[in-house]
Amino acid sequence: MARRILNRKDLRADFEAAERSKGEGEEAEEEEEAGDEDEEEGEVDEEAGESQDEELDEEEAPKKKKKPAKEPKAKPKAKPRSRAAKITRMKVVWGVFNNSNQRVAVYEYPKRKEADDHAARLTADKKSTHFVQPVKEPIEEKKEA
Repeated sequence: MARRILNRKDLRADFEAAERSKGEGEEAEEEEEAGDEDEEEGEVDEEAGESQDEELDEEEAPKKKKKPAKEPKAKPKAKPRSRAAKITRMKVVWGVFNNSNQRVAVYEYPKRKEADDHAARLTADKKSTHFVQPVKEPIEEKKEA
């Protein structure tokens, strides 16, 4: 759906024209009260003012083309909301990584000392840095048959 932008200058001109015609109407009423001779001239001025305002409105406001009415699209039925995904439980393990952040080995959480020893051995043997970092992995639950 395209958003329509209003031309503020045109709106302001329309508003000012309406205010002018209001002001002319009030002046004409005051002239009518002053005397009968001025009454005819006031009416003529009013009519002339209105015709000028109509001409200004036609010139200022661009002609709007009506678009053919489109048939409203049928809204698809709302999908039933599914339940929230089951949260998977995670466990922490120790991973031994090389400089390229590739996991070389994995140790269970209580075996931190063994993971550190393995990283030290690899660093000494391969002359490249290896380090130990905790990693979270999903717990594989046993399926009951």
